[in-house]
Amino acid sequence: MCETHVSGDGLSIMQACPDQDSSAPSLTDHAWRASYRLAFVGAKLWWKLRRPHHEGALVAVHVMHNLLLLRASYRTAWNFPGGGVKKGEPPEAAARRELFEETGLTAGPLVPAARLTGVWLSRREVVHVFEWRLDELPPLRLDNREIVAARLVPLSEWRQVEVTGPVGAYLQQQDSKGSGTFCEQKVPKKLY
Repeated sequence: MCETHVSGDGLSIMQACPDQDSSAPSLTDHAWRASYRLAFVGAKLWWKLRRPHHEGALVAVHVMHNLLLLRASYRTAWNFPGGGVKKGEPPEAAARRELFEETGLTAGPLVPAARLTGVWLSRREVVHVFEWRLDELPPLRLDNREIVAARLVPLSEWRQVEVTGPVGAYLQQQDSKGSGTFCEQKVPKKLY
């Protein structure tokens, strides 16, 4: 596990891996990353053939006027902490679980912000977005295998970053509705 700290400017995030001389990935990390990439390619092919339904939960971590974005080893687009909702699991519990698994953070109050439906990566999805607002970002623990990078992006600059479909839909909704308002939105059929 690597611990991640926000720099003095509040936007740069630096990683320190205690088991390594630097934050460079180990051979084991590279093997895990290759496994994730291979599994993701297989999953995308399966989704394209089967067009399954999927339910997900994301946490939009607002740090003052910035958003926390994570990058997985198997994607180029940035995402919020989050993932799939297990059968019988409440969406908020899934959001909390995924936030902890991906960042090491235990969330305070989560506010339901959006319920998005759309087609992303050939899957018909329902994505629950929760907001967590912070004055400063605590140190993060990234595994350096699935989650390999974190960054804070000013809300005003999010369009300059490649984000996943659900994150883009949430942020577009925030632009049009204003933050602090729950919204249920059907997103046009678009593959990301």
